[in-house]
Amino acid sequence: MRNMKIKHLILVSILILTVNLAAASNPYGEIYTYDVYYNDKLLPGTEVAKPLLKIGEPFNIKVNITVYQEYKVSGQISEIGSGDFEVIEGPSEMNRYSSANLKPNESHVFEWTIKPTEGWAGGSLPIDFHYALLEKGNPDPILNSGFTVAYPHISNEYYEGEIPTSEDHPVSETEPSSKSASTPAFSLVTAISALVLVFLRFSRQ
Repeated sequence: MRNMKIKHLILVSILILTVNLAAASNPYGEIYTYDVYYNDKLLPGTEVAKPLLKIGEPFNIKVNITVYQEYKVSGQISEIGSGDFEVIEGPSEMNRYSSANLKPNESHVFEWTIKPTEGWAGGSLPIDFHYALLEKGNPDPILNSGFTVAYPHISNEYYEGEIPTSEDHPVSETEPSSKSASTPAFSLVTAISALVLVFLRFSRQ
């Protein structure tokens, strides 16, 4: 009986320690949430869209971020390399941040319409969303992260439908990327993809 009580106390102690460590790993608590959409379809959890696209075929990426404290939120979409995707409409070009100042419980939607170019026809290439949260008066972000939204395969065929032009939907000017916000965390898919793509680039030469 005594041994059972000792085992019970040890188990409770381990559970308490585990909870305290989990709380210590996130000192800010729940400070924000976000929803990710591909062509207006909600991507649940960590799901990544994997569409088959033609050269020039437009698609839409949208991230709705809600904060529970006052923050400046910066976000961008990025590609590995440059010139393989082109922004048709959105708050910024590829690999450039746009920002919004949000009050507690406010939301902001980062949204882009993009099309693939001929640069990676016949292959697959990820598109990532990177974001940072900054407190007022603090130039260093308290959170700097990112994830892969879509991993499209671009065929060798050309899209023949209508595409909005940049003149119809101009891309707004944005602030330069700050040093602290230019090195967000990459997802595992992105890291592996980067190594594979670099290898393929050099093997083509």
